[in-house]
Amino acid sequence: MDETAPGVSFTAADEEKRRGVRKMKTVATGLLGLATLVFALATWAKAEGAGAWAGYVAAAAEAGMVGALADWFAVTALFRRPFGLPIPHTAIIPTKKDAFGRSLGDFVGDNFLSAPVVRARLGKVGVARLLGEWLSAPGNAEHVTREAATALRGLLEVLRDEDVQTVVAEAITRRANATSVAEPAGRLLGKIVDDGGHRGVVDLVVTRAHDWLVEHHGEVVARVTAKTPGWTPKFLDQQVGERVYKELLRFVGDVRDDPVHPARGALDNFLADFARELQHDPATIARVERAKSELLARPEVQDLIASSWAAVRGLLLNAAEDEDSELRRRLTEGLRTLGRKLATDSKIQAKTDGWLLKVVDHVVTNYRHQITSLISDTVAGWDADDASRKIEANVGRDLQFIRINGTVVGALAGLLIHTVSTALGG
Repeated sequence: MDETAPGVSFTAADEEKRRGVRKMKTVATGLLGLATLVFALATWAKAEGAGAWAGYVAAAAEAGMVGALADWFAVTALFRRPFGLPIPHTAIIPTKKDAFGRSLGDFVGDNFLSAPVVRARLGKVGVARLLGEWLSAPGNAEHVTREAATALRGLLEVLRDEDVQTVVAEAITRRANATSVAEPAGRLLGKIVDDGGHRGVVDLVVTRAHDWLVEHHGEVVARVTAKTPGWTPKFLDQQVGERVYKELLRFVGDVRDDPVHPARGALDNFLADFARELQHDPATIARVERAKSELLARPEVQDLIASSWAAVRGLLLNAAEDEDSELRRRLTEGLRTLGRKLATDSKIQAKTDGWLLKVVDHVVTNYRHQITSLISDTVAGWDADDASRKIEANVGRDLQFIRINGTVVGALAGLLIHTVSTALGG
């Protein structure tokens, strides 16, 4: 693409059209030259007494010359000043370019982007049904999935990890700080205690505790004897340690084996009371919220939140690149299912079309001026002369037929006028 001025460019297709315009200009000018030559010869023949036919030919050729010149002037005046003379109302396109751009923008806005026109057109089309049929056709859902995966990969590659990590960390922290955890946690804990859901955890804990005590007999006794006074005999310390160990092992075993052990009941009561305090006690709620804020503020937690983006990014990239990934398969199947519903379900079609109409109506009602200003602003940014040449390249070939028709019609009109004038004795 060869850009000759800011805002205006000439493509290879434009250059081909310009060659076509030049050829038609040659034809139209040649026809004017032919009319001039015929007029000269017919006038000479008439002067030499060639007969009445010479007058008819001269009159036709003369009128053809006039028609050709008039239409040449009219066509040329659209794009430039004929012979460079400052004749009023010539070079219309270069001098009126901005006004044309505004008029074109207003025309598009009034006739194509008005809400009634858009609603009427979309109401007849049935966009939802057409979209559903297209998505249901073989290969189209897969095509959309591939394009979506490509777009996702491009987006993930453009985004800077540190920027996303910062945004994610701030969003999660702000959301967590704004959300109370004490009351929901209290309701959840109360529900778990009422349903006995915690008992399985208690069973697991006491079983593991009993097994640990059995496996670490010597270590437990040693820790107990280490806390006895230094003046007591060693054998007495050992007996005390063994006694404490046996009592502890017996107590844990009883809790493990007795579903109604008092310790279990005490734990149930403690958890139930704690659940109520989480929901209704201001002091407990404040302590939990303060602990939550302190936990979120720790650097380790912030680093963990920020690093979660790297894991999510990696999962998304792998899923987008793998054609057999669960994400792409689910997306493809979802699109295909959506297509079938849109193509066959009249209720969904009506709802979707109604939603589309509302969206389009909102866009054309609130942003029509911005859309049409794209036309007027683009035209205003064009160089006047280059804009004139580009327009001429696209419509000039057809305009040359005006010159050709003017020559032919002028000749016929001249011949008719001369015939009538002769017949009336002029």
